[in-house]
Amino acid sequence: MQKGLFITFEGADGCGKSTQMKLLKEYLLKKGYEIVETREPGGKGLGEKIRDILLNYDGEVSNRCESFLFLADRAQNIDVIVKPAIQQGKIVLCDRHTDSSVAYQGYGRGLDINEINRLNNLSTGGLKPDLTYVFDVDIETSMQRVGSQKDRMESSGKEFFNKVRNGYLELAKKEPERIKVIDSTKPIEDVFSDVLKELDALL
Repeated sequence: MQKGLFITFEGADGCGKSTQMKLLKEYLLKKGYEIVETREPGGKGLGEKIRDILLNYDGEVSNRCESFLFLADRAQNIDVIVKPAIQQGKIVLCDRHTDSSVAYQGYGRGLDINEINRLNNLSTGGLKPDLTYVFDVDIETSMQRVGSQKDRMESSGKEFFNKVRNGYLELAKKEPERIKVIDSTKPIEDVFSDVLKELDALL
């Protein structure tokens, strides 16, 4: 593989994306691919500090400020971690990316989606994932999986997460070639089987 690949993992909190990302990483390593793992917010270095503010700051955070913090983290992640790895022919697995901003800040918080798309494009320099998984789960299951120990984002309430879920499904309708919806209410091994089907189609 001359050029690397950029694969992102999306979905509401508790959807199981982190588990599936770990399984896919192990699978690809066994196949001999070089893997770089990252996340948004919170890529190594500066991103970890931005993540701490976003998830744990206990004062008021305006919706626009929240959005800009995510964008700053994204620009750092793309420029410092993702792009160099892709140029070296590696596969980058990223836990959340631009679709999270649209689903959470756009559909969830009610910010202008066209503006978010424009800012996302600015923060990524136009780079888009080759494949995006959206792990879909009903809100009751999602909140049950998250449990009682919630960070600032996870404490946003049922109505908010219904909007987020619907946002992800709308995004998948708009970009079916890139965004693949995976039913993550199924057993982990069945979900992973669906993940591999989409990956094989890409590879």
